[in-house]
This record gives sequence, C-alpha cells and structure tokens, in this order.
Amino acid sequence: MSRLTIYRDNAPETALLDTENPREIAETLRPLNVRFERWQAPVTPAKDAPPEQILEAYRPYLDGLMGETGAGSADVVRFDRNTPQIAAMREKYLSEHTHSEDEVRFFVHGQGAFVLHVGDKVYSVLCVQGDLISVPEGTPHWFDAGLNPDVVALRVFTDTTGWIAEYTGDEIARRFPVTIPDIAA
Repeated sequence: MSRLTIYRDNAPETALLDTENPREIAETLRPLNVRFERWQAPVTPAKDAPPEQILEAYRPYLDGLMGETGAGSADVVRFDRNTPQIAAMREKYLSEHTHSEDEVRFFVHGQGAFVLHVGDKVYSVLCVQGDLISVPEGTPHWFDAGLNPDVVALRVFTDTTGWIAEYTGDEIARRFPVTIPDIAA
C-alpha cells in the first residue's frame, strides 16, 4: 500500500503522521506542490512487456500529463537486484539531490520511496504499483527502492536529456533510513 510518513528533520525516530490513505496522502502533499495520484489502467502490462507496450497502456494518462506540464518525453525504467551495478545506482539515488525540472514517476510494477526534505520536515512517500508522484523542481529529496528492488516505472521529462541530479551534499538521507517491504521473490 501507498504510505506517507512525516518526521521532523532532527527526529527520525518519531513519526508526526503515518497514513496509508491515498486521499490523505494527496491532500497532505498538495501544499508542497507535490502531485500524488492513483492511476487505473484498463490493462496492466506484464513486468517484462516491451517499453512501447507499457507506454501505450498509459498513453491517455501520459498525453494529459504531458499536455499539462509541457513535458517533452516519457520512457520506461526498470531495475531489480540483477541490474548491473545496482548497488552503485541505489547509492546515487540515496543521496539528497534536486532537479531543475519536476521529477515525475508512475509505478507500473514494484515500489519505491521518494523522501522529501522540505523546511524542517521529512516526508517519506512509499509509492506502489498504480501511484504517480511529481516532485517539484528544486525540492531536496532522495529515492530508495530497497535492497531487493523490483521496479518498472514511467518517467516523464521536460528536458529530453533525462535524469540530471544536483546533489546538496547534505547527509540527511543517512539519518532517515527508509523501510521498503521486501516483495522480491
């Protein structure tokens, strides 16, 4: 299930809010300009479906989203524990960073946590299959799909060069371990 947990940035041991209600998650994140939605596709493509099939299954959502945001491209990203250099990839995402555009992800399969550091709070958003999240440009955050990742996601970009991070140098992600339920077989 989707889940939002909020902490003070100096107290990782005490949750201020912990909810699995998608409506409450969306409403809580809205003042931060974070978009959180649940998408229902008529058919969920197989995990190993070709990217074109996955993009086509979500085309009506993507067209609307890209029209709203002015995004220029969408692609499919996959990674699991067999992905080459997965540990290095995970480490890259676990470092707090920002982007010069919104970071938009839709989870086709699997799960992962986007953790946002806004003001004096940390918002851990566990996204699962069917969740869309859009983290506004300039928002410090990190991402974790766990030690045994198994993710297929749509990525939407305005800048067609793709994912470019600007690292903050803050070690806050080390103080806020994210618990990802292990769904890998």
